[in-house]
Amino acid sequence: MTGQSGNPAVEPRHDIYALLCPGREVFELLANKWTGLAITALEDGPRRFGELRRKLEGVSPKVLTQTLRRLEEYGLVRREVFAEVPPRVEYALTPLGRGALEPLAQLRSWVRANTDRFAPAGE
Repeated sequence: MTGQSGNPAVEPRHDIYALLCPGREVFELLANKWTGLAITALEDGPRRFGELRRKLEGVSPKVLTQTLRRLEEYGLVRREVFAEVPPRVEYALTPLGRGALEPLAQLRSWVRANTDRFAPAGE
């Protein structure tokens, strides 16, 4: 038996190429550059929003907020609010989020090893 992607015994609901595969949405989330960068920025422990924004050069506050909310919705990041004045909010990886570090590290290593081989845009 072959699944929709041509792989033997792959159920259509677990076939990332299938339109209705629940994993496709997660794949799209993790394939987003700000998602991957936010996850790896939290690798060494919890960070506040401002720390993340400084680390992720070029991200707007709006995009970072949206990214962190989506990561929280999917259970990859935990948001903790401390009852202080002013309130302190920290973001940390959940065990599920920590599980994404290894494949993201492999991708980062591949990019570093091959950066000089990519043709600049427009050439």
